[in-house]
Amino acid sequence: MEWAAIIVAAGKSRRAGFDKLTAPLAGEPVLCHSVRAFAEAGAGSIILVCPTERWETLRLRDSAGEVPVVRVEGGAERQDSVRAGLSAVPDDVEWVAVHDAARPLITPAGILKCLEAAQQNGAAACAHPVVDTIKRADASDRTLPEQVNRKGLWGMETPQIFRTQLLQEAYDAARERGVLLTDEVSAVQLLGVQVQLVQVGENMKITLPGDCERAENILRSRGGAA
Repeated sequence: MEWAAIIVAAGKSRRAGFDKLTAPLAGEPVLCHSVRAFAEAGAGSIILVCPTERWETLRLRDSAGEVPVVRVEGGAERQDSVRAGLSAVPDDVEWVAVHDAARPLITPAGILKCLEAAQQNGAAACAHPVVDTIKRADASDRTLPEQVNRKGLWGMETPQIFRTQLLQEAYDAARERGVLLTDEVSAVQLLGVQVQLVQVGENMKITLPGDCERAENILRSRGGAA
């Protein structure tokens, strides 16, 4: 069963204040960890959504071994980048995984766990139960009196894995309705599709200065690279 991976690496790292995807992590750029994980998990092809400069600087084909890697240009919004990646997925690929390149701690085992859940349930996404107390705030960041029950709340991660045709239909629906999306689960929910949530261990996102150091400590505790 051949499946493909779309790795979204088109962002400009505004919140981080530096190019977090080219930042060093355990001896290689952050982005290379994700590419290698999907190659080792057995992806038939990898579509990398990223600017030309990032592609040429990192020589990302080297991280994928024998797995073919194709670069496509991203769009103004994340969903535009994912649509661009979908357009490059081979026609005979039944399943597609979409992954944020800023999550370098994903492992091949975690990817395969999510893929298996997708095959069993039709769609699956990595996520984690919310354990912090949740508060809603006003426009001035002052707490509102509402008590938010965290039971049943999950923080979404990637990869998120779907039948390729389903995801294409979901993004077509989002475009027709003018809906702004932040992940693929939100897209397929427009079609009334439920998604199986899967825990795969530490899978943090590099967002702010200091996150690379935290990620490196996690890699070190694993005894090597992601």
